[in-house]
Amino acid sequence: MKFYKVVLAAFIGTLIALVINFFIKVGVVSSMISNLSKSDTETSTTVKPNSVLYMKLDYEIPDKTSDNPFGGIDFNTMEAQDMTGLNDILRNIEHAKTDPNIKGIYMELSSIPTSTATLQELRNKLVEFKESGKFVVTYGENYAQGAYYVASVADKIILNPEGMLDLHGMASQVMFYKHLLEKLDVEMQIVRGPNNRFKSAVEPYFLDKMSEANREQMEKLLGTVWGEILEGISQNRNISVDQLNKIADNLETMFNADKALEYGLVDNLYYKDQVLEELKGLTGSNKSINAIPNAKYAKSYKDKNVSKNEVAVIYASGQIFDGKGSTENIYSENLSKVIRKAREDENVKAVVLRVNSPGGSAVASAIIGRELDLTKAVKPVIVSMGNYAASGGYWISAKADYIFADPTTLTGSIGVFGTFPNLKGLLNDKVGLTFDVVKTNENADFGSVTEPLTLFQYAKLQEMVVKTYDDFTRRVAEGRGLRQTYVDSIGQGRVWAGADAIGLGLVDQLGDMEDAIAYAIQKAGVAEDYKVVEFPEEKDFMTRLMEQLNGEDKLDAAMRSKLGVYYNYMQGLENLQKNTGIQARMPFDMIIE
Repeated sequence: MKFYKVVLAAFIGTLIALVINFFIKVGVVSSMISNLSKSDTETSTTVKPNSVLYMKLDYEIPDKTSDNPFGGIDFNTMEAQDMTGLNDILRNIEHAKTDPNIKGIYMELSSIPTSTATLQELRNKLVEFKESGKFVVTYGENYAQGAYYVASVADKIILNPEGMLDLHGMASQVMFYKHLLEKLDVEMQIVRGPNNRFKSAVEPYFLDKMSEANREQMEKLLGTVWGEILEGISQNRNISVDQLNKIADNLETMFNADKALEYGLVDNLYYKDQVLEELKGLTGSNKSINAIPNAKYAKSYKDKNVSKNEVAVIYASGQIFDGKGSTENIYSENLSKVIRKAREDENVKAVVLRVNSPGGSAVASAIIGRELDLTKAVKPVIVSMGNYAASGGYWISAKADYIFADPTTLTGSIGVFGTFPNLKGLLNDKVGLTFDVVKTNENADFGSVTEPLTLFQYAKLQEMVVKTYDDFTRRVAEGRGLRQTYVDSIGQGRVWAGADAIGLGLVDQLGDMEDAIAYAIQKAGVAEDYKVVEFPEEKDFMTRLMEQLNGEDKLDAAMRSKLGVYYNYMQGLENLQKNTGIQARMPFDMIIE
């Protein structure tokens, strides 16, 4: 009887826990729906006179404002954050130039965990905004160098008196898994073609430091990108590049706000209350400042253009995977459907593909490339490269009518590799699991992770990698009007900055998204009558919410919120599992903080 009581008590306890957990989740989701649906239905915002456009950029800025209901949630506070995408930020700045109610832009900057090309496009737009005669003021309790790069265009750069300005140069750190895999008794079987010496994405699996080839390309990349950053700061702050490098080498402003003021890197050392007083003077306000954030300002105006001639901007952001998946990455089936829809829409006169991808699955890249080829046959296809358009990202770009890249875009990486884990040692010796097999044919168990590849299987995979690399270089040669042997000479997995890629023939022109759209309009012959539309089109709120509740994006958003800067390292470990098979992927990500 005692046994049954224990079982019954355990059952009732479990049931109560499940019920409580259910109601907790219902409460959390209800709170989210209340907060998110409220913001979702606020389709318009009134901008008061003497307002400032307010930007707090402390997040990884996506190319497009996310329609993920969980994307802007701080899972520590369960509150929504302003995480406006680059598309809306640039539109806001453009609109604010002529908005009589906007006196200027006020930015709170500390650290922007975003790659350089995005920062460069934002910075260029702020330079345009200043031509209107309106002010740009930035304030930072501290300035990381990416944030300072953006701030350097401001009329007034204000630093907290106790803060620091971090200007120390660029470094790219690569995490290597070799010793971890050895401890786990895991063998990562690597297949690379003979002409992929710069394709260093697989090096972390069998090396514990960079190869000489990888070090060579990294030094070239860092030098080009850092040169762009210094040149921009130098022009706006009237400080020589040599002097900026000396400041960086000696960490002059790292722990000394007074030094930042002395060298002319900032204009004032103020506390927040003094900053607000400064803004009151600039706006002519005697009371509080009307500061309108990006997300709300984007709802204060609408595009009233009713033209039937459309230029479709299609966003291709994230790693490239096969099949269907979330909006956080590129999935071949999802993106192909969007491209096909734009191609078959008679109103769409040209397509601008915004690529921000380090690559991924070679098969998925080829599928997407095919859809773009079919589209190019009936209407112009223009590519705008963001932070990355490398490997698979370059594969899908290569045959466009015209390619724009930012000077600091990371592109190229024309190369292919394959990874196939052998977990026999881990499963047999570490975990204690053994396996046996019955098969009808010699290679019926090909692809099993419980046995190493045979010499015959490895040779077959090598053939596939060589063929895929040949397909890749041929596609680039055909799309860019180059000899395939030349493409191979600048390929071999090597990553190039946009400023260098233009001289190699990999891109046509240095420019941003707006330049690409302007070119597409001209190419389509609709300069006098057109409107820009974005694909994929936004779904209604409840559809988006249910998709995310059933998907992985809510977990991904929570992990980003909790892990912060360490999220990228977690992704690297996750790629050990995801990036198997034949891959066309860039070997690293670059953040300049």
